[in-house]
Amino acid sequence: MTTARTIRLGTRGKPEESRAAILKAAVSEFAREGVAGARTDAIAHSARVNKALLYYYFKDKESLYDAVLDEVFSGARTAVQNALKQPLPPRERLLGYVRTHFDYIASHSPYHRIVNAEFLRAGRDPSRMQRVAQQYFRPIFSGVAALLKEGAESGDFRTVDPLQFIPSMISVIVFYFTTAPIMSVLTGFDPMSPQRLAERRAAVIDFISAALFAHTKGERK
Repeated sequence: MTTARTIRLGTRGKPEESRAAILKAAVSEFAREGVAGARTDAIAHSARVNKALLYYYFKDKESLYDAVLDEVFSGARTAVQNALKQPLPPRERLLGYVRTHFDYIASHSPYHRIVNAEFLRAGRDPSRMQRVAQQYFRPIFSGVAALLKEGAESGDFRTVDPLQFIPSMISVIVFYFTTAPIMSVLTGFDPMSPQRLAERRAAVIDFISAALFAHTKGERK
């Protein structure tokens, strides 16, 4: 008889732990190698499970990649939506969103690489990106758009077109991470060090605030 003591990771006896280990290893592998270059052998080895168990949970590499996308994007969606739901004035809620979005990417290094790779794949396989956009991007866009409208009506924000402002704002948040390798070569410093990330975070907040926040008479120079 198999007991709790003899059940180990890598068997069907611990399904949640085994599946989580596979997903964690798959996120790193797909972020590093892309879909075409990712190897299920490497994922199974990193997760410390046999390949048969990997296919027990995920029928093929494409199914595993779909699960990776859900894992990555659902985490970002949850974090951002929690920030947008805080009972705060529009300005504080907007800054909370910006900080949360920036911090999520900073603490989840595979995120931006998987996002970029999926954008490149979208031309060849639009159905997958359509699913991701509907399930994960649209709720975030709708939440931020509603906040922009609320802030404009309260006088906290300038009136802006969400279709133009939201992509610009997100670009300011995420582009730094996409260009980090280039910045390292150009400047000679580590753009992902805690000090540089803190500096960039402050700069992002300052830039977006200056672009969006309506100035009161006392704030105008």
